[in-house]
Amino acid sequence: MTRGLRNHISLEMFLLWVLEFALAFLVFYVLLLPDANPAAGAGFAGLDLATVDRAAVLGVTVGLTSVAIGLYRPEICLQTRRLLVNSVVAGVIGFPAIFMVSLAFDIDPSFLLGHDALWPMKMLLSWVLLLFGTRLVIRVAVHFGLLTRKVVIVGNAEQAAGAVAAIGGMRRRLFAVIDIMSPNAFTATPASQLRSRKVWGVIFANGSRPEGSLESLLRLKLRDIQVFGGVEFCEQQLRRMDIDALRENWLPASQRVESGIAVRMVRRAAEITLSLTGLLLTLPLLVFAAIAVKIDSPGPVLYRQIRVGLRGRPFTVLKLRSMGTDAEAAGPKWATLDDSRVTRVGAFLRATRIDELPQLINVLRGEMGFVGPRPERPHFVAQLTAEIPFYGDRHLVKPGLTGWAQVSFRYGASVDDSRQKLAYDLYYVKHRNLFLDLLILIATVRVILFQEGAR
Repeated sequence: MTRGLRNHISLEMFLLWVLEFALAFLVFYVLLLPDANPAAGAGFAGLDLATVDRAAVLGVTVGLTSVAIGLYRPEICLQTRRLLVNSVVAGVIGFPAIFMVSLAFDIDPSFLLGHDALWPMKMLLSWVLLLFGTRLVIRVAVHFGLLTRKVVIVGNAEQAAGAVAAIGGMRRRLFAVIDIMSPNAFTATPASQLRSRKVWGVIFANGSRPEGSLESLLRLKLRDIQVFGGVEFCEQQLRRMDIDALRENWLPASQRVESGIAVRMVRRAAEITLSLTGLLLTLPLLVFAAIAVKIDSPGPVLYRQIRVGLRGRPFTVLKLRSMGTDAEAAGPKWATLDDSRVTRVGAFLRATRIDELPQLINVLRGEMGFVGPRPERPHFVAQLTAEIPFYGDRHLVKPGLTGWAQVSFRYGASVDDSRQKLAYDLYYVKHRNLFLDLLILIATVRVILFQEGAR
């Protein structure tokens, strides 16, 4: 699991996760020892393997809760108010999560209560302060440039501008472009000079790597300076693809075909089991929501719409209706912030994503998966395919209820937004695996709780 985390979050955030897991593990180990007294404290009276297992399970639970709330995203450290809110929410959600996991793994949850009426509050406050405090330290370090990675971009002005734009937004505080060099100037610059300027990495913008530069690159590596092409930097450091720099063979041929029959059978069995379970568990909620939709505005409860799925095949997606029946009388259009077409009940359903629950039926039918690029309408697919390179490659995998783009970028309401979301969709297409799916599902909790991208 730690390897999977390392592949999809930054090194600093990964190390922070390991540190906080270790602290949580130690606390739970002490609390779970047979003779532990939470009020008086307890020491290690010898290694108890059963207690080690239980403490590890609870430590992972706490870590995944923080992942779900978005506390391991580098940007969170740069937003004080958001950081405080997320830390409190992670602490509050952590308690019931620990309680439920304790019951599931036959762990006595009484350690959460202790022998002091204020013990749970003390634990909660301590954990929230730890989460907030560690990230505040990171913010201060970034402010003073201690964690900022200095990079040099090699390329002409146009190529360099593209690389700088790719870093963009808050990431510019995590990566500092200290120089832009032409290929010839880079070749003439000794690696020792770059090292003396504390350069962390060199980014070769689109096709700017000079001929005969193998020796120069080797010298950079020997001085522990990272070397990236433009595509590699976006993929490895920003977890998205640089669409403008992609080539036709960006995805290996082996990844353009479906997985082996065994993998497909396991994945399909999981989809059937989980979608049926989800439909049964949410049936009361769906009934209540359907009644609310019917009372709020005239028209059918379910909204059916043609979307483009795997390999470009059309299918009918199901949703609880959140707009008036004449919402697209003038033709398809993007949803906008505070869209006037959305009904009162529909606004709540969209904010909480309850309107998407009928798509569990699409998953059961095999038309969608739980994770994948969100399916789009044929009208917009035709438009976006004509305007954005490689847009059709997002259909190499099943569309999903949620996706890497949904947990990494805001709601898309324009061609430019769709272009940026495609960068994340293609990253998912290339790196799709069970762990990334799990990470996306966990991160979706944050998107729903904080209503990110709701329209």
